[in-house]
Amino acid sequence: MDLSVVIVNWNAEGYLMRCLDSVFNGMDGISHEVIVVDNASADGSVMKVREKFPSVILLENRENSGYGKANNQGIRKSNGRNILILNPDTIVMPGSIGKLVRFIDANKQFGAAGPKIWIGCRCCCYFSATRYG
Repeated sequence: MDLSVVIVNWNAEGYLMRCLDSVFNGMDGISHEVIVVDNASADGSVMKVREKFPSVILLENRENSGYGKANNQGIRKSNGRNILILNPDTIVMPGSIGKLVRFIDANKQFGAAGPKIWIGCRCCCYFSATRYG
């Protein structure tokens, strides 16, 4: 599997639905899994994810465990060669995920890459990378 996408959610149902739509529409042929870690939302987020995105791996916490711990929980559950951590208010631009994964695959000297963030929380195909060592 090329990519695991991990999204931590807490009472962000509207944002999360738009984020998931953009993720699934922006895969560009990349084999993937999407993991949503819900931190005890009370806004119907969990039910909406189950209804609209049945392929999402949904981890439900009984309490808000915090952003970092929830991301680690999602990462431990992941199976992808690469991991993309997204906030639920992110909109992924079409094709950007594929470009990011292909860049990492072609440039093994880089250990991490991140998309450029535009005001309005939109990701695009421009990104920065960090070299190993």
